[in-house]
Amino acid sequence: MTTSSKNKLKLGLPKGSLQESTFKMFQKAGYKVSVGSRSYFPYIDDPEIEAVLIRAQEMSRYVEDGALDCGITGEDWIRENDSDVVRVQELVYAKTGNNPVRWVLAVPEDSSIKSVKDLQGKRIATELKGFTEKYLADKGVSADVEFSWGATEVKVASGLVDAIVELTETGSSLRANKLRIVETLCHSTTQFISNRTAWQNKFKKQKMQHIAMLLVGALHAEAKVGLKMNVASKNLKRVLSLLPAMKNPTVSNLATKGWNDVDTIIDEKIVRDIIPKLKEAGAEGIIEYPLNKVIY
Repeated sequence: MTTSSKNKLKLGLPKGSLQESTFKMFQKAGYKVSVGSRSYFPYIDDPEIEAVLIRAQEMSRYVEDGALDCGITGEDWIRENDSDVVRVQELVYAKTGNNPVRWVLAVPEDSSIKSVKDLQGKRIATELKGFTEKYLADKGVSADVEFSWGATEVKVASGLVDAIVELTETGSSLRANKLRIVETLCHSTTQFISNRTAWQNKFKKQKMQHIAMLLVGALHAEAKVGLKMNVASKNLKRVLSLLPAMKNPTVSNLATKGWNDVDTIIDEKIVRDIIPKLKEAGAEGIIEYPLNKVIY
């Protein structure tokens, strides 16, 4: 059975640093995605989806002009390209603490630059050139902003430029290179985006909404696990008081009179602390199991 182009969603997946994590996210969401080492056209086991690998930096431009119906990229690149797209869903990775990355202005530790105003007439290197120029213009600062193809931290450390605007999550790499953060220009999270024409198409909009729901469910499941246990009725109240369930634990009667099956979902980070407490409270046959998706 073939799928017409009318009922096919053209999806852009990010090539580069986001590629591996995106493929894993789709896998947990229920989609099998694979690609050859030299190919730009991933296989995805859904005949209604046609996937293509595109650099995250360019994704929003191809989505906006209709070459792609939708794609996954960073909020930073949407702003950099000044793209008019629909933000279908923000995708945050639970195991990273939901912290967005940020673009910061950084200078050598001994630099006299203390604020953005001190950049007047200075030279700045960054991959986020367009956004940085707009940011400086809004601050009334005129500076020479040059595009950096990479190794941006080296350029400021060696004196080739006065400052850099660089992507960071914790700032540890900048500190290791003896650089000081002066100001944060913007924060960025991963976005699932659509062009406006595709969003008006009933089939494509529904398909994107379904994909977004499954992706979010997979992300919610990243930092959670399921727990099952058997609990005698006399210990049930004490065991339930220890469980920080998403809503309420599921409790059902077992075939053996006076015993219950308790099933719940908890944050993975507290499992090692809570299992000994559950055992002490009377829980037996405790089973921890991984989750693929949690749909609220």
